[in-house]
Parts: sequence; C-alpha cells; structure tokens
Amino acid sequence: MKLIFEKSSPGRAAVDLNEFDVEVEKSIPNNYLRENLNLPELAEIDVIRHYSELSRRNFGVDFGFYPLGSCTMKYNPKINEDVAKLSGFADVHPLAPEETQQGSLQLLFEIEKYLSEITGMHSYTLQPAAGAHGELTSVMIIKKYFKSINEARKIILIPDSAHGTNPASAAHCGFETLEVKSDKKGNVDIKELKKIISKDVAALMLTYPNTLGLFDQNIEQIAKILHDNGSLLYIDGANMNAMLGVVRPGDLGADVIQLNLHKSFSTPHGCGGPGSGPVGVCGKLKKFLPDPRIKFENNNYSLDCSNKDSIGKVHCFFGNFGVIVKAYTYIRGLGAKGLKDAGENAVLNANYLRVKLMDEFDLPYKRTCAHEFVLSDKDMPNHVTTADIAKRLLDYGIHAPTIYFPLIVHGAIMIEPTETESIQTMDRFITVMKKIKKEAEDNPDRVRKAPHNLFVKRLDAVKAARKIDVKWER
Repeated sequence: MKLIFEKSSPGRAAVDLNEFDVEVEKSIPNNYLRENLNLPELAEIDVIRHYSELSRRNFGVDFGFYPLGSCTMKYNPKINEDVAKLSGFADVHPLAPEETQQGSLQLLFEIEKYLSEITGMHSYTLQPAAGAHGELTSVMIIKKYFKSINEARKIILIPDSAHGTNPASAAHCGFETLEVKSDKKGNVDIKELKKIISKDVAALMLTYPNTLGLFDQNIEQIAKILHDNGSLLYIDGANMNAMLGVVRPGDLGADVIQLNLHKSFSTPHGCGGPGSGPVGVCGKLKKFLPDPRIKFENNNYSLDCSNKDSIGKVHCFFGNFGVIVKAYTYIRGLGAKGLKDAGENAVLNANYLRVKLMDEFDLPYKRTCAHEFVLSDKDMPNHVTTADIAKRLLDYGIHAPTIYFPLIVHGAIMIEPTETESIQTMDRFITVMKKIKKEAEDNPDRVRKAPHNLFVKRLDAVKAARKIDVKWER
C-alpha cells in the first residue's frame, strides 16, 4: 500500500472554494506562518479510500478474538455508544448553568452511588481520566490523609505482582517504594510483609486480583497487618471485572480503590484513550476527594466546592464524561444480576481456557484463576519463545495475548478471554494454540518466522528500539 503522499497528484483537491468577496484580516503574524508544507493533493474520494483501506488493516475486538490479559479487551455493546451520542449528553457544555445540566449531574451522582454499592466503598470521584490517573489520585489522597494527622510516612509497599504503574504513581507523589515478594502460591508473602512493615509505611498498593490472575488468599490478613500498623490498604481495582456482583473490596478492608470504567464497565479501550479511572474511598477519606462534589438537595443537583480538605481538581470539569455515560448505560442495562453474571462468566471462561491448555503449556501457578491466567514458554520445543507464539497467533486472525508480563514469570503469556466470548471462539483458540505447539515440534521455523499472512512481517524489535526513525521525507 502506498503512502498518502505517494498518491498525491498536483492540482487535485478535495474542495474548491471560491475566493472570498470580503476582506479577511490576517490573525496569524507572518513570522508564524508555515510555508512549503508539501501536503498531499488528493480528491475527497482518494482520501476516503486511503483511510478506509488503512482501517481494514487494523485489528480490534469487533473483528476477532482479543485475549489481551490485564487490558480486558471485551466486546462493548453498541447501545453504550448510542446513548453517549444523545444530544442531551454529547452537546451539553460543562460551563452551562447548573439548572440546564440536571440530567447530566443526575447521571454522575447516580453512577457514584452504583460504584459505591458494587465495590463496598463509601464515596467516589469520577474525575481521573484513566487507571494510572486514578492510582495517582489515590496516592494523593493517602498523602493528604497522613498530613492531616501529622504523620510524615514516606514508604509505600508494592507487591511484585502489581500493575507496573503502581510504583510510578507512588514515586510521583514523593514516596519511596519497597517491593513485597510473592509466595509459591502467587499470594503476597505474609512473612516478608510482617518483616518490612514499619511506622514509615503509608500504604500497600495491592492489585486485586493480581497480575497473575489470582485472588490473594491472604487479603483479610494483609488488611489487618496494615490497619494494625496505622497504614492504609489501596486496591488497584483495574481487574474489578473478575469480582462484579461477587466480591466487594470494601468488605475486605480496602481504604481506597481505583477502577477502570474502560475495562470493567464496557467502554472502548485501547489506542491511548479515552478512559476513566474513578476512585472510591472509605468514610474517613471522603473529605479528601477532589472537588467539585455533586450534591442533591431540595430535588436539585448542584456542584459543591466548599471542602477545604480536598486534594483539589485532578481533571477539568467532571472527568471524561462520554466514557462515564457509556459505563452508566452498561450498569443500568445489566442490572445487579447481569453484573454478577458478567463477573462469574469472566472467571468461568478464563478457567476453561486454563484447564484446556495447562497440559500443553507450562502453567507456573496451578490454581483456580480469576479473569485471566499466565502461561510461560518454559519447555517449548526447539526453543520457540513467547514472542514466536504471539506472532504465529496473528496468522490465525487472533490478537496476541499480553506477553512478557508480569515480570515475575519468565516468558509470560497472559491470557484473558473476558466474559463476552463464546465457547466456540475459545475452542478455536485452544485448537490454534495446540497447533502452534505441534508446529514448534515439527517445523519450528514456521513459528519462529511468523507472521506470514500479514501486511507487515516480523520486525527487528531490537533495532527498532535502538534506532528509532520516525521521519519520512518526500
């Protein structure tokens, strides 16, 4: 396929405007005007065909199986999009008078209550724009809490099975981080936790379920150790889709939790956004939530910015409102029973794949998993690697799982089918995985040189990382 610049033809244009019959004032100084842009010259039909062809080369969950562990690439019902596009939501201006935004404010107020009920937390903010932003907001709340009680705690504990952004969020707020090792079952090692806990520890950031796809069997004991020390338990709730309607983190002792609406509550995910990372807190942390807060009094919704203890705004206006509308639609559409079915099916599907593949591939943690599980490339024939398996899957129209993460599993293959996939789709994935294993035995080069059927073949990843060239000159 040619670049759009290579399709250019001098004099061709998508639009031919008549000259203005009024004088136009130049608002851009001459020294800021760019000349010789060398933009491609194409008719409208050429542009449409070019980008339509490009779109067909992309892969998404609407086209095939996307078992991307940790990122939860599940199918998103299109009704979510339809509701978010309603003019009352899509066209509302955030600076419009409150009396003209009552419907939008009601939606935000209600989804806070729904998320509180689903997770067992006291209150929520919807401002954070994504999961990592929610982490950062959570750590800011933790820091403000200890400042309010005149304690200068400086350490946050991070399990080695946590999401990789957790230590970055803690460090960004000025905390030191200490890693807590996992035990042989994939839980936080309680002996090590007891050894390193101290009065300098502000919190532990626990991904739950963790990146091994496992529920920590010691969660209540972990919460007690922290609370007895005056520390807080933060739960990275990005994997909340494994617990919907079944487990409430607040009931397990969580003091603060961040969610990913763009993962657990069925809004589009990927390509850098948009996302939404609401943060829920227990009662004693409510006053530190970002302003403004939405209140409902005298049958009227309004914004309250009077809280002097708030950490302040972390996002303009109300967060990524369109994403929140989609999540609200998903929650209301499914209801309590539907959410529980989604959580249970996510776990059922993952365990179905786990059991069907564990005899063919190495499974480091032989336990019932949550919504995802991790294989490895240990003992693969002819030194075929995780990267080889991932590339070969592409030839079969299946997106590669998350690979080489979590780091505590060498050659990790992190698989998450989500609750939206059928047993027929999963059976085909199982068949393809077993076929790749057989190819690794009989014809390893077929796997090592994959993909064979795509527009772009195997790239030199090392060279691409060390010698980045993003320029293109005509």
